[in-house]
Amino acid sequence: MTTQPLLVIAAGGTGGHMFPAQALAEAMLRRGWRVKLSTDARGARYTGGFPHSVEIEQVSSATFARGGILAKAAVPFRILGGVLGMVMRMKRDRPAVVVGFGGYPSIPAIGAATLLKLPRMIHEQNGILGRVNQVFAKRVDAVACGTWPTDLPEGVEGVHTGNPVRKAVHDRAGAGYITPGEYPMSILVMGGSQGARILSDVVPGAIAALPPELLQYVRVSHQARDEDFDRVTEFYAEHGIAADVQPFFHDVPTRMSEAQLVISRSGASSVADISVIGRPSVLVPFAAATGDHQTANARGLVEAGAAILIPEKRLEVSALAEQIATVLTNPQGALMMANAALSCGKPEATEELVQMVEALAKKD
Repeated sequence: MTTQPLLVIAAGGTGGHMFPAQALAEAMLRRGWRVKLSTDARGARYTGGFPHSVEIEQVSSATFARGGILAKAAVPFRILGGVLGMVMRMKRDRPAVVVGFGGYPSIPAIGAATLLKLPRMIHEQNGILGRVNQVFAKRVDAVACGTWPTDLPEGVEGVHTGNPVRKAVHDRAGAGYITPGEYPMSILVMGGSQGARILSDVVPGAIAALPPELLQYVRVSHQARDEDFDRVTEFYAEHGIAADVQPFFHDVPTRMSEAQLVISRSGASSVADISVIGRPSVLVPFAAATGDHQTANARGLVEAGAAILIPEKRLEVSALAEQIATVLTNPQGALMMANAALSCGKPEATEELVQMVEALAKKD
């Protein structure tokens, strides 16, 4: 019979939910806890980086956001089945604490912990609560906030922990920044874990439009969706631009620490990585994000002078080319942006979450 306390982490949907969950899992294992991850098949795609000792449980959950009428009609039953299944598991395993990171796959575990009155908390990565976290914000013992300020329901107090970053990012916290100059310079282009079509539409053309005396030094790492991969790769090749195009980079921290400029969506994890490593960025918030939360995520970096924000509707080849050139031809300005990004970073975010988890366990 093991005496190690058990932490159940519930997360899913996208890398934005899974990466902070992974950071907490790594830290709690080092503290001698057992860790289980509760997710669904979609979230399971992002579990490759989790330590092998994390037990991964796939649960039944669903969302009203996808599928036809029949699929939507089945949603409550699938969620109920998932919650009841987790109630049975938790009665058997008796977790010390349950932490939800958002996404509909987190509903069964947080729902079960609520029914069983187990110590439970949620972590919201964005400046505006996601739908699932909105439901549970008043039903948990604590709400940790990755972006500050976070728009919270009346009567709910949040704790600003920042967004935990994976160990690979943390290991490069504040990595020395090589300012732009007349030598190979790297631009990292990423649209979050899902890639981003608009970046694949506009960024290659903007880079090709740079003055030849600048372009000769540019190297590109571009994360593109599968369906955009061929055209993006061909465009760079046709314009003689050295580019590594992939659907997903497993070494983002390395590429980011080597980059002179990052062009990215402003998902919470991306913003946290950029802040902790400390790099100048051009941020293009996803216009369809719930409550425009990606614009809220970008606010801190933009106000600090660390990032240039371009709304989707204004993202055009010439405008982007001009901003890229401004950063890459101004070494002092680029260094100031990198340092400003660092000032926004919370590399201690994981440690603060760990302390909240352990305090909840003691309270119980």
